[in-house]
Formats: sequence, structure tokens, C-alpha cells
Amino acid sequence: MNARHRMRAGLGLTILMVAALLPQWAWAGPPLLCWPFDIEGERSLPFGQGGWRAGSPDYDIRNLVEDTLGLLTPETPVIVRMETLRRATVYALKDKSAGEELRARLEARVRLAEASGQPDALAVFDFGYLLGAYSQTGRHIGTTLPGDGSEGYRLVKKAIELRGKDAEMELAAAIMSVDSLWKRTKREHLERALAGARPGSLLARNLLRQRDLLGLDQAVVARLSVPVKP
Repeated sequence: MNARHRMRAGLGLTILMVAALLPQWAWAGPPLLCWPFDIEGERSLPFGQGGWRAGSPDYDIRNLVEDTLGLLTPETPVIVRMETLRRATVYALKDKSAGEELRARLEARVRLAEASGQPDALAVFDFGYLLGAYSQTGRHIGTTLPGDGSEGYRLVKKAIELRGKDAEMELAAAIMSVDSLWKRTKREHLERALAGARPGSLLARNLLRQRDLLGLDQAVVARLSVPVKP
């Protein structure tokens, strides 16, 4: 093998080693944006079918803030909140002023609840998840929204503490900690999400939907896929 061939072989090995170290989203895109959730027909922002960025061409983004806040009611399941905030982030990429207003309004909900002496776990979760989603907009998309992934993750953990056991919030925290630097953290959140996932449930279906991102093994996939008896 001549020097040129050795150099090419060494370069190829280096690329493979780097690829092995990179997190899954490095190839598939930011995890909070590029991996839509199954929401079983629950109400959310209108969206298209042509991929993770396929917003509805008829949607009036001037309504984004009020529509999003109106959808994030106390009765809205956590996974539906996650998909609504994902869609809101995609729309906000087309109107940064709307995105900044949404961020401010969600933060204000957190502050208002804290000032009353009754912190709202769902408000904390929504603001944290939005911060996490916004923080990932610059990675593959070009447009950057004002977010902070570390602060968003901290707030989601705080929401879990306020809420008590919540397997869907644990799924959110696991996805937010997919980065290879947080592998142990991701595993801990994932284990708690799996513990609360009844086969056939909305949570189980979304764990299966995100199985490549989360690195679920075949035994876990098989358990979550067990048909629910009538």
C-alpha cells in the first residue's frame, strides 16, 4: 500500500470513528424538531403531511401566539403539548417576531404562577420545552430563535419535580438529553418513561415512533408492541 492509499484509509477510519461518536440527531436533524409525535387526532396547530417542516400553507401565522396558548390547556396531554410546541417552533421560523412573543408569553405564565405562590408544572414544562426546541433551530435550519437548551432541560426537570411521576414528561427529558454528552441522563429518563408506558398507549406508540432516536433495543420494542387485549 503506497502513501496515498494509506492516507485515504486513515481518513476513512477517522470519519467512521467520528460518526460513531456523533449523536443520532447529527444525521437525522434536531430531535425536538425533526421527529413528529403521534397525537391520535387531538387538537393542535394545523400541519401538512410532507415532512417535519410541512406546515399548512393556509395557516395564518398572525394567529400563532393566541392559537398555541389556547391549545395548551390544563387538560392537554403532555405529548400533545410537545407536538404543538414543535409545530409552533416550525411556524415561528417564518416569523421571528411571533416566535419571540410566544416565548415571552409562555415565560410570563410561569412567572405569574410563581408570583401567586402556586407554581404551575405544565406552564414550566411548556416554557422549558419551547426553549429547548428554539435552541435547536440553528443546527440544520439556518434561522435561529432565542432559546437555551440547558435552561430548557432544567425547566423540564423542574416540571417533573412539581408534577410528581409523569412518564410523558420523562420522554420529553430523554429526547432533550439525546446528546452523547448526556447518555446516562437520557437513560435514566428513558427508563422512567418506559416504566410508565402501557402497551398500546399514546406514550408507548410514541416511544416506538422515536425508537431509533432513543436507541431502543428489540426486547423493549417487542414489549411495547404487544397488542392490547380487548
